[in-house]
Amino acid sequence: MIILNEEEWTALRLSVQVGLCAVLISLVPAIAIGYFLARRSFPGKWLVQAMVDLPLVLPPVVTGYLLLVLLGPRGPVGSLLSSWFGWQVVFTWQGAALASAIVSFPLMVRAMRLAFQGVDSRLELAARTLGAGRFDTFCTVTIPLSIRGLIAGCVLAFARSLGEFGATIMIAGNIEGETRTIPLAIFSMVNRPDGIEQSWRLVVVSIALACVALAAGELIERRQMQRELA
Repeated sequence: MIILNEEEWTALRLSVQVGLCAVLISLVPAIAIGYFLARRSFPGKWLVQAMVDLPLVLPPVVTGYLLLVLLGPRGPVGSLLSSWFGWQVVFTWQGAALASAIVSFPLMVRAMRLAFQGVDSRLELAARTLGAGRFDTFCTVTIPLSIRGLIAGCVLAFARSLGEFGATIMIAGNIEGETRTIPLAIFSMVNRPDGIEQSWRLVVVSIALACVALAAGELIERRQMQRELA
């Protein structure tokens, strides 16, 4: 049985908190952009798709650097947030959640775009001819028919957020009890004497969390499929 100490429990709690918040931050924009890319054709669509996928191929440290420049106390966005609302994003767990959301965003959008592409547009057209508005059709026809892909996108984003390191350490730092998630805690432990032996518990926990997240997504998808076939 794996027994975690206080530092490790705090890292676990922060990782789950950051992962869930990252999914919530990305959910509505990912649905909107995924639907837009699935349903619209226009010149330069490849450029929009490339911009969405950019965090997936950029080194996470570069993503974190750009966030730090934008959201730092002297950055164009960070200075406004600080002067207008008194908000500080840098070196907070909220900053870690934002970094995780941006890094995992392409995975969520890609899964949702594929889900919307799999919806038969004739069913949406039938709902429109019966008097449903565009938004009503989206909520009552498109979303239910693509729910498995939406869930898959959320699960992928959550799992990716659990392992985020580079962008997080740039914008949120490595503050124990505040921003030190599991990857940062493992990094900190490994740099201590006998750190390899101390970090194995968090390594096992991180693997278990990723497996649980993927298994939960698969279970939800199977139940949804059984409901559709019933």
